[in-house]
Amino acid sequence: MPASRLAAVLSGMRQALPIVLGYVPVAFAFGVLARKTGMPASGAVCMSLMVFAGSAQLISVSLLAGGASPATVVLTTFVVNLRHLLMSAALAPALRRWPRALQALFAFQLTDETFALHVSRLPSTPGDTRPEPPRAETLALNMTAQSAWVMGTIIGVFGSELVADVRPLGLDYALPAMFIALLLPYCRKARRFALAAVLAGGLSVLLALAGAGQWNVIIATVCAATLCTLLPTKADAAQRKGGHNTANAAESDGLNGPNEQNGPDKANGLAGLPDLAEPDGASRAPTL
Repeated sequence: MPASRLAAVLSGMRQALPIVLGYVPVAFAFGVLARKTGMPASGAVCMSLMVFAGSAQLISVSLLAGGASPATVVLTTFVVNLRHLLMSAALAPALRRWPRALQALFAFQLTDETFALHVSRLPSTPGDTRPEPPRAETLALNMTAQSAWVMGTIIGVFGSELVADVRPLGLDYALPAMFIALLLPYCRKARRFALAAVLAGGLSVLLALAGAGQWNVIIATVCAATLCTLLPTKADAAQRKGGHNTANAAESDGLNGPNEQNGPDKANGLAGLPDLAEPDGASRAPTL
């Protein structure tokens, strides 16, 4: 492997470390729950390899334990993972030059957590001037995340006999803690992201206390994100200021009249001195 590609792979693996720390305990809990509900060890591991969706896998285990039909499990998984259509559409412009096979691999390994990282890495908007990271780095990030999920599942499957109940271990907090760690760089980058996070968290708590149930997170997120999107940014203020300055300059030129020139003589205010501009258009400093 060339040194540049190896460096890209190592960089992708390093960027995936926060995801790894969150995936391993949750995958461990999934492996334990899968074995407790009677799922074969091979079935749990294959589900992590082929499905690779934490919420869908946990819901599927619960449905199978309750005697749900395969059609119900498939339909529920489809509905739960519909959000991946929006995430894929958001990142599609950044992958338009990729071969179809690599696009399919990327889409298969896309999760909520890797999406949060890719949004800050990939130039997904037309006006984004950031350079595209190496494909090896991007794929290494995704593969590292899935490898961590599979390894956590294997550990949970073989350690299920040693754990009677995963709830006292607090493993369900691993994913919220990981999302907080992924959110911090965005909050440091722009105040509106920090404001959206604080508003969403506070509103979610208020809605939960008011009896909104599990809808509190979705409602709070949509409201906070919408409000912060409507707030003006520094770029908007700069654009308005630039437009105001341009209008003032045009008005000033109109008052000067067509006969006055804004050449070097007028700028220097030294009538009678030779022009300091070179014939080819390049300027030089005056010599004394």
